Amino acid sequence: MKKKEAILRVATVMFANKGFADTSGQELARLTGVAEGTIFYHYKSKEGLLLAILEKTRDEIVDQIERFFENRPFSNGLEMTEEVVAFYLYLAGLMEDHFQLLHRHFVYKFSESNPEIRRSLESIYNWLVDVFERAITVGQEDGSINPDIHPRKSALILFTMVDGLVRFKNHNLYDAGALFNELIETCRRMLRVI
Repeated sequence: MKKKEAILRVATVMFANKGFADTSGQELARLTGVAEGTIFYHYKSKEGLLLAILEKTRDEIVDQIERFFENRPFSNGLEMTEEVVAFYLYLAGLMEDHFQLLHRHFVYKFSESNPEIRRSLESIYNWLVDVFERAITVGQEDGSINPDIHPRKSALILFTMVDGLVRFKNHNLYDAGALFNELIETCRRMLRVI
């Protein structure tokens, strides 16, 4: 494994679980087996490292979702929406450290003062909400989803519900899987043609 990849992987886990302030360059160096100077040679600063992690997270999420949609037939947009919900929960488990990092408060504090981190976060979340919106739009076009609902606003609400369950799971408050059937039924009621 390349040094840069090892640094990103270890830093992702450390930032997600310990937080930004409680993760030292010395600790990252020790866990990755590289000199602390090597870390800052590649990433300039801890904020630069965080930005690189967010960019890699976005790229991995995009790649996973594109592979999910590749050659996958859906009978209609409502089914597609349900599959997107299920896949998001799967993806959050597959990339648990990345999603834990996305749910950490310090990331949003940095986004207030660092425009690059803000753009990176917006890019991740816009991409995720776009996937939900695409499924809703397909459903409106094929008649399986109510044509009177606003696709973007509905996608944001749906995404927020699903991501909220992921947050519960990541903070060990509740098992998201235990609510899966109820979540899908709530989605159907929200999107159903009246």
